Amino acid sequence: MAALAHFRLVTIHPFPKGNGRIARLVSDIALAKSENSSHRYYSMSSAILNDKKQYLEILKRTQSGDGDLTEWLLWYIQTLQNAIEESLNTYQKILKQAQFWNAHSQVLFNDRQRKMLHQMLNDFKEKITTSYWASLNNCSADTALRDIQDLLSKNILEKESSKGRSTSYRIKK
Repeated sequence: MAALAHFRLVTIHPFPKGNGRIARLVSDIALAKSENSSHRYYSMSSAILNDKKQYLEILKRTQSGDGDLTEWLLWYIQTLQNAIEESLNTYQKILKQAQFWNAHSQVLFNDRQRKMLHQMLNDFKEKITTSYWASLNNCSADTALRDIQDLLSKNILEKESSKGRSTSYRIKK
């Protein structure tokens, strides 16, 4: 029903502006009602906006087609699945962070360490080296190394396999 309501509203285009926003809102409301729950942890509207180019393409094809909504419905269901998976990924990331901070609630961290650990827990893609730590924290390489060595001694970080100037660190599993 949510997919049909969205498609029909955006197709009849009843308002001069905001039809897409209203259609996404109607879609989210229809999904919430169908779940019979007061809590929703995903947003179909956000998922549609994340794939706006394909959304507009599928909408155009379906609106100018022979009235068969199969392609639209398949796209909508896939986008809904993507929204739910994204929500699950976000939940898992938050849970991982909460577990980390809970497990280390008695450990004292300085501001630089706390900042870097937050970044590392947020799926930080960069390799953490002493020089990178120093540049992000606007501190000397010696200070960065002391911060890292402190976290190594507290069993929070571990060295990766690289050596020398490219020695990098990650949160210990």
